[in-house]
Amino acid sequence: MPEQISFARGAPSLDIVDVEGLRAAADSAFRSDPAGMTAYGTAIGYPPLRAWIAEQHGVAPERVLVTNGSMQADAFLFEALVAPGDAVIVERPTYDRTLMSLRRREADVRMVELEQDGIDVAALERVLIAGTTPKLAHIIPNFQNPAGYTLSAEKRQQLPVLARAFGFTIFEDDPYGALRFEGEQLPTMLSLDGEVVVHASSFSKTVCPGIRVGYLVGPAELIARIVKLATSTYISPSMVSQAIVNEFCTSGALERSIETVKQALRERASTLCEALRRELPDARFVEPEGGYFLWLDMPKGTNVDALFAAAAERGVQFVKGSDFVLEGGEESLRLAYSGVTPEEIEEGVGRLAEAYRDISAGVPVRSG
Repeated sequence: MPEQISFARGAPSLDIVDVEGLRAAADSAFRSDPAGMTAYGTAIGYPPLRAWIAEQHGVAPERVLVTNGSMQADAFLFEALVAPGDAVIVERPTYDRTLMSLRRREADVRMVELEQDGIDVAALERVLIAGTTPKLAHIIPNFQNPAGYTLSAEKRQQLPVLARAFGFTIFEDDPYGALRFEGEQLPTMLSLDGEVVVHASSFSKTVCPGIRVGYLVGPAELIARIVKLATSTYISPSMVSQAIVNEFCTSGALERSIETVKQALRERASTLCEALRRELPDARFVEPEGGYFLWLDMPKGTNVDALFAAAAERGVQFVKGSDFVLEGGEESLRLAYSGVTPEEIEEGVGRLAEAYRDISAGVPVRSG
């Protein structure tokens, strides 16, 4: 079997994780607050980290909840706001785990097309005027997973206005915002209207996935409701992980880590785009300005299911576009470039192009 090259997982490779910085942060945390970090704590999270996050967003600590990763923050928010049958707006395509979570809750998921500058706001407004009354609109504003697109400044202004007019909450799911390596940083929707926006983020992309620390920022009343859910779920999240993250952030290591990650992502995204232009010139994509992902639209008529199997035969993994929509997506795929070196990207795209040429020519894929 050829060496495996995975474009499937949105995670940084070990070479860009600040292991030494994390070791130093852990040592400092255990020395400075052994009682606080080894106790159960409370459902709000590790208080010093909660205060640091609140300061970063310019809000009171009562508006912040720190959780075991952002997926748990998402789950708490959905439990608080979404009942079976409730309408929820999501982008098309959107994060596959969000889709799974909402469908498990029996939500009425309404997909609105994603444009290169974010969700189609005009189409969303038509859906709302036609009578849909959503509880929530899930928006990934920066370097969207899976598409890699970013919500424009104009649309960041428009969405809270629609939320107020039609009485729904915007869920600003933003784990990638700090990872911009090209272009201008844009304001969060939370900073534009903190009453109709709940913001979520994570340290999985800026520190490391294994740390499992995420958070929510929202209206104090809603956060208080979610704290009760958290209390009944786990008493408290991991104080050890959160104390380490707090030391990592307050020591300045976070800024250094982000710069390291951004430099690597810039090089990897550039290498991926150059390789795709050379090896798959008929495929279409938007060059990312940050984040982990690139959405690839293959030439019309491409059978991505067959391409998936042919690529796997050559030791290359990706995620099919159909995983990120309720229906359709059969000619698209997502490539994550965060966990592969430039050399692996070159080799992987070459194998992917070979697989595409074979399925286009009707060469059968070997089974088993």
